[in-house]
Amino acid sequence: MSEPILITGAAGGSQGSTGRRITSLLLEKGIPVRAFVHTLDARSEALRELGAEVVQGDLLDRDSVSISLEGIKRAYFTYSVSDGLLEATTIFAMEAREAGTELVVNNSQLQGARKAPSFRNMQHGLADRIFDWAKVGAVHMHAPPYYENVRALIRRSVAEQDTVFLPWGDGSATISLVGGEDVSRMAATLLASPEMPSASAYDLVAATPTVREIVDTLSSVLKRPIRYVNITDEQWIEAMRSHINPHALDHLSHLWQYFRSTERRSEEPRAVTDTIRAITGSRAQTLEEFFRVNTKEFGCVPGNS
Repeated sequence: MSEPILITGAAGGSQGSTGRRITSLLLEKGIPVRAFVHTLDARSEALRELGAEVVQGDLLDRDSVSISLEGIKRAYFTYSVSDGLLEATTIFAMEAREAGTELVVNNSQLQGARKAPSFRNMQHGLADRIFDWAKVGAVHMHAPPYYENVRALIRRSVAEQDTVFLPWGDGSATISLVGGEDVSRMAATLLASPEMPSASAYDLVAATPTVREIVDTLSSVLKRPIRYVNITDEQWIEAMRSHINPHALDHLSHLWQYFRSTERRSEEPRAVTDTIRAITGSRAQTLEEFFRVNTKEFGCVPGNS
């Protein structure tokens, strides 16, 4: 593959960091990558040292998006959980169509609920349609929350108090999950394949544990008892207000309500999918495996637990 593949979000964030992981995976295969980053810093310099062509820009700036897509036939699109998803999607879809881009792998969210669980989830559904209408060969990866999201929510309280404080109800709610690493492998495989994907959307569900099962799995891995304490939505919002932006706070608050809702439980249960194995050739990481490679995050040094 002679043309570079454009990867947005290439510098990575604090959780799933799919853009950074995909960049590394493609470069390891010898595939040229144009890494789209918001800020030039140590992270972008590390990408340059790996061999990526680094371009600085803003997904809400049409000119920088247009420049980044010049000569691009394949691209990965992701957008942080913050304001601007539909605007960024529209700009990217317009410029990708203008550039003659043939494949856009879109990092989206699970769809299919009778009513979207959150405003952000509804936006993702609309963003999918924007890409479809642009006719840029869009393929949507419909993913649930990442294992990394769970880690970010509970690592501090587990490390300090051996307790999970979340408004997830009585412990019986089921939460669909997947690892950011597997989402990245999926995207890299689709982008690197000489063939176009056989489907326009893929559901990526690696696990469907109950809240109790999540906590029990963590307790088993850490070899110490971990408690789950159900708190109110108001308590959680107050505790998180200074840590995440209002858009993410609204999205997660509504997602917790959806997880607990009787309406959601009356819907057809979301089953684990075999998509990751079928496309990449390797099975998806389990929640237990994720916890095992992240024990230090929860105040446990491997071998000393």
